[in-house]
Amino acid sequence: MESIQPILDEAERAIAQAASLADLQAVETHYLGRKGAIGQLLRQLGTLPPEQRPQFGQQVNAAREQLERLFAERRAALEQAELAQRIEAERLDITLPGAPLRPARLHPLTLTMQRVKRALTGLGFEFVDGYDLERFEYNFGALNYPDDHPAMDEQNSFHIAPGYLLRTQTTSIQGRVFEQLQRGERRLPIRIAIIGRCYRYENVDATHSHTFHQVDAFMVDEGVSMAHLKGVLTQFAQLMFGAEVRVRFRPDYFPFVEPGVDFAISWKGGWLELGGAGLIHPNILERYGIDTERYSGFAFGLGIERIPMLQYGVDDLRLFLENDLRFLEQFPLL
Repeated sequence: MESIQPILDEAERAIAQAASLADLQAVETHYLGRKGAIGQLLRQLGTLPPEQRPQFGQQVNAAREQLERLFAERRAALEQAELAQRIEAERLDITLPGAPLRPARLHPLTLTMQRVKRALTGLGFEFVDGYDLERFEYNFGALNYPDDHPAMDEQNSFHIAPGYLLRTQTTSIQGRVFEQLQRGERRLPIRIAIIGRCYRYENVDATHSHTFHQVDAFMVDEGVSMAHLKGVLTQFAQLMFGAEVRVRFRPDYFPFVEPGVDFAISWKGGWLELGGAGLIHPNILERYGIDTERYSGFAFGLGIERIPMLQYGVDDLRLFLENDLRFLEQFPLL
C-alpha cells in the first residue's frame, strides 16, 4: 500500500479538479489507461516474491475499482453541469420581439413566364409540357429541316446520345402535338403554347448563353391567315408591354413557316426584335395528315429573357443565371 496510496491520493485530486469531460478523460487515461499508473503497478507483480503477489494484486484491483467509481461519479456530475450550461446558452426569451424574415421573391424569369402564361391563356392557348431531352426528329425533322439544310449547321447543339439532344427550341413540341391529332387524342382546331428551357452550344457572354428560355405558340384552324397572326401578336405585345406598344413585321426565313417574319415592338423610340413567326409550312401539316386545302395555321416564338431585359433595363444575360441576391432583390415581391 505504500506504493499504491500516493497514486490514489494524486488521482483523487486530479479527478476533483477536472473541469470538463475532456479533462476527466485525460486524467482517466493517465491512471487507468493501458500504459497508466495502475497498469504500471500491475506490471510490478513479476518482481515481487511469490507469497506477496496475491495480496499486492488484490490491493491494486481494489484501487482500480475505487478510481473507476470516482471517475463515474465525477463524469455524471460534469455531464449534468454541461447539460445545464447548454440549456442556458440555448434558452430563448419568447417575450423578445421576433426578427423579421427576408421577404419572399420570385425570380425575374419566373415572374415573366407567369405573365406570358396569363397573357396567352387569356388569348385561348393551352399550355403543354415538352422534353428538355428531345429526339432529333422532333427538334429538326418534324419542322421541315431537310438533312442537308444549311440551317442544320447553324444549330450548335448538345448531342446526348444517338438520336437525342437537348432541345434547341421549344418549337419541337409541334410534332408531338400533331401526332396526338393523328392518334385521335386531339381534334382541330387547336391553340397550343409551351414555355421552357432551351440549350445551344454557345459561348456565354452578355447577350448569349448555353441555357435560355423560350415560349412557342401555334394555332391550326380553318382559314388562319397572317392577319390572325398579327392580331394575336399585337394583343400579346400590348398585354406584356402596354397598350401603346406597336408591332412590326419584316420578312424572314425559318424552315417551319412559309411565309416567315420576324416581329419587333416599338420601344423607347426604336424597334426591338422579339422573335420569329409565320404561317406553319404546308409540308408540316401534310406530314401529319392535315388537309391543307381546309386548314392552315400560324406559329411564333420568342426568348423569355428578352422581356425583362427590356422592361427592367438589364444589359447582361448572365445575371439571370448567377443567383446573385443583390440582383434578384431588385425585382418585385410575391
